[in-house]
Amino acid sequence: MASKTPVDQAKVPTSEVYALLRAAIMSGEIAPDARINIEAISRTFGVSQTPVREALQRLEGDNLINYAPGRGYSTTALLDLQGLHDLFEFRLLVEPWAARAVAVDRLSNPGTQLLREVEKFVDTAAPDQDLRQDMVAHDARFHELILTATGNPVIGQAYAQTHCHLHIFRLYPRDLYRAETIDEHRRIATAVANADPELAEQAMSDHIKNSFGRFSVAFDVSAGSPTLAHTKRLPLRLQH
Repeated sequence: MASKTPVDQAKVPTSEVYALLRAAIMSGEIAPDARINIEAISRTFGVSQTPVREALQRLEGDNLINYAPGRGYSTTALLDLQGLHDLFEFRLLVEPWAARAVAVDRLSNPGTQLLREVEKFVDTAAPDQDLRQDMVAHDARFHELILTATGNPVIGQAYAQTHCHLHIFRLYPRDLYRAETIDEHRRIATAVANADPELAEQAMSDHIKNSFGRFSVAFDVSAGSPTLAHTKRLPLRLQH
């Protein structure tokens, strides 16, 4: 990137620096648990240190960056297997209920929006492209549409604070399992649009469990496939 003049640097929006840093963290270009050199990033992006600091504060809110006195900023570590399990356990408690709750009225439920979100992503996703950033955004929008439609801001806020889509997709270098995820999203959206609460709940439950299985292969679990159920927690010895 060509260097910028001080005037140019002052005009670089924080949102641009934030997006560049976020993409670098998500792709692994900036490694997990790595210290952040603000001056080096400023030089690399050709910007002043002010938008870099502001972007880092936003990334701290995403739980992608930590700040420690005396050490400065560093990227957060990847989820371990127990952390992944706990995150999906929370999702399994909340999201099937949410899918059932919103699948009640054909005229007002978010089914049409959900189907539109799925098809919009499919229409723009080329099979041979690495669209992981787009997949993260689609996955977040899809699930947030359902949570928002419940009308329960407490649950929506609790869900948002997990930043689950950012952290689970950091486990892979590419947008793996795109087709499976889209098929499961379409099944959920169709059930909601058809005002079928039982099917919507089951489709979401299946999706959460399948997603956990897909992402857990990032870990070497020699004892067998981990399970996700409210009554059975993974033993701590399986932590990565």
